[in-house]
Amino acid sequence: MRDTTIAKNYAETLLVLAGRANDLRGWGAMITDLADAMDNNPKLRLFLESPRVGAAEKNKVLGAAFTNTMPRNFLRFLQSLVSHRRQMLIPEIAREYLDLVDAAEGRMHARVTVARETPDDEKSAIAQQLSRMFGKDVVPHLSVDPAIMGGVIVHVGDTVLDGSVRKRLMSLRQRMLVGR
Repeated sequence: MRDTTIAKNYAETLLVLAGRANDLRGWGAMITDLADAMDNNPKLRLFLESPRVGAAEKNKVLGAAFTNTMPRNFLRFLQSLVSHRRQMLIPEIAREYLDLVDAAEGRMHARVTVARETPDDEKSAIAQQLSRMFGKDVVPHLSVDPAIMGGVIVHVGDTVLDGSVRKRLMSLRQRMLVGR
């Protein structure tokens, strides 16, 4: 099995556990914080990936570190990852988990490119329009690219909606060249 598939399976399990605890977002924050710690703390990463430290010792350390700060089932989930030597998939599991939570809550993310810096009220209008279009709560992630000259370009999954002035000018140019 590929790591992405394995990570998704673990993320689905984590989603079920978080659902039972009635805390999808809280568990998402915990797995994301742990993934960030693995990315930013070389000692933690080395400890988790070291074959010289056995699973039992790693689980003992995790238990001592997180018993009072994490729900028991979350800790047991982490220890299960370690026991099955999947602890290095935690960053990928975190990404997959957040995607599953978004899907469960009817939310999607869109990359939106605009030509200039956008005020907050326009950002809200963009989010509302996209939510109406897709029938889900859309969270826009804006970036600025003056080369598009105006309008917006929206990326949602594999869908690209190009309403930029640059695209319109290119289409007009093509029509004028074909008309010759």
